[in-house]
Amino acid sequence: MSIARPKLNPTLLIVSSSGWFPIARLAVAFSEAGCRVEAVCSPRDPLSKTGVVERLHPYGRVLPLHSLRRAIVAAQPDFVVPGDDLSVQHLHALFAREQSRGAQGVAICDLIERSFGATCSFSVVSSRAEFIRVAKEEGIRVPENGLLNTLDDLRKWFTRMGFPAVLKINGTTGGEGVRVVRSLGEAEDAFHALSAPPLLARAAKRLLVKRDRSMLWRSVTRRRSVVTVQSFISGREATSALACWHGRVLAALHFEVLHKAHAFGPATVIRRVEHPEMIQAALKIAQRLQLSGVHGLDYMIENGTERAYLIEINPRATQVGHLAFGNGHDLPAALLAAVSGQPLAGEKTSTENDTVALFPQEWMRDPQSPWLRSAYHDVPWETPELLRACLRRPKKNSWSSRAPRPAQNAANVSSKPSPIVQLAKSNRDLEF
Repeated sequence: MSIARPKLNPTLLIVSSSGWFPIARLAVAFSEAGCRVEAVCSPRDPLSKTGVVERLHPYGRVLPLHSLRRAIVAAQPDFVVPGDDLSVQHLHALFAREQSRGAQGVAICDLIERSFGATCSFSVVSSRAEFIRVAKEEGIRVPENGLLNTLDDLRKWFTRMGFPAVLKINGTTGGEGVRVVRSLGEAEDAFHALSAPPLLARAAKRLLVKRDRSMLWRSVTRRRSVVTVQSFISGREATSALACWHGRVLAALHFEVLHKAHAFGPATVIRRVEHPEMIQAALKIAQRLQLSGVHGLDYMIENGTERAYLIEINPRATQVGHLAFGNGHDLPAALLAAVSGQPLAGEKTSTENDTVALFPQEWMRDPQSPWLRSAYHDVPWETPELLRACLRRPKKNSWSSRAPRPAQNAANVSSKPSPIVQLAKSNRDLEF
């Protein structure tokens, strides 16, 4: 088997196990930049509603690595973009398996390395503690941190560092494996909850719903998770989205988070910034880890000092990667030029407004949010089927367990509904 060589219109293979709406937006952005797009996902994934994905490949629940390999052989992609953490785990595991096959696995290993960057970075981006250690070596500002293997480790750390602090485990997303603790009692309870092997019923459900077998293995073997601790930084969250190639940052987007779905949930309103420490941290991390593809970095901006503390890396697409702000700030266009070896044809601008209300995140949080009018509301009007799929009443998906209802007596909000609310009300599948 051979993987197709880079060409004028390279083929992108997007891998999505979560049905996350922003990844469908990214597929559209790559298509508009000039890529052929194929996807590995479930038949009901929002990627199927974009109108730009030329072929869908099934993502196997029981044998995900087999389905990924089969999709790669069929699609002959020039590069791969993972859309969620589980996809990253599966692609890393596929690399290890193909590497063990010797010459037979070379083509797929080359593809995965071309898509992520140096393989020596795989273990770094998969471990919160190891990533922070590497960032600190590069002179990047990071919180004080440590590994907690036992309750004794926990007590010693808090005796030295005090409260509050943040406990985390690897391999989780959306705040699922994060706890802020403000006392020794809270810390001990959080340590037990985070490190304990998952219940078998929960692990089986995760396998069926998210195709994630890692939790099932931990449940059966009773393997405990390693807990990391970081000192708490009082401030605002911020995030960067990067397109990298062989250790160089080709394009970058830097945002401060203005609003979130909930305390540990995804951002719903963001504002573009040019923070010097965030920019320098991105350059240093990309070079140190020799990154390629799309990646995200998370920070805390300390109140008062405005210092940026790097807290985490996401070795995958994030929910802001489809946004574009012209030269040096259009991830799909920059990555396409690097993969194809062609000059940058042109970069688009999504909006002149630096404040963005992400769709459907902010609309689902509050359909009457004033941000839907004052910010650029990032609605995919150009892909009506994708838009309608998102507007239909959610059952139990990654966004919400019920359809949003308009807030009553919202202060400082115009009585005229926003265009998206008007469209939603006209959709018979919605409940208001």
